[in-house]
Amino acid sequence: MKCCKIDCKNCRLCWQSLLYSIGVLAYVVVVALVIRNGEKLFGKADTFWSPIAFLMLFIFSALITSSLVLGRPIYLYFDGKKEEAVRLFFCNIIWLFVITLIVFLYQIIW
Repeated sequence: MKCCKIDCKNCRLCWQSLLYSIGVLAYVVVVALVIRNGEKLFGKADTFWSPIAFLMLFIFSALITSSLVLGRPIYLYFDGKKEEAVRLFFCNIIWLFVITLIVFLYQIIW
């Protein structure tokens, strides 16, 4: 993988980005399970509050996933470690792409 060269610092970044991407996957799995089983969990709720609850969950999900993907790179960038921040950000993108590809391949095969 391009983000993981031989030196230890880059490999550490690459593994960190994998953990963040797995965190995104775990969060998405939990939210997908809640959405899929929403009627069993909350009953049939066709009220004014249903779309509000869904939109709030959507906004909260954007906050959580953006924190996982962008939080550390932004911190590193403002800490003056700009090259490390950009490398971590692109490693996150690569890992998220790989995980997304695996999920789609799993859907196609099974």
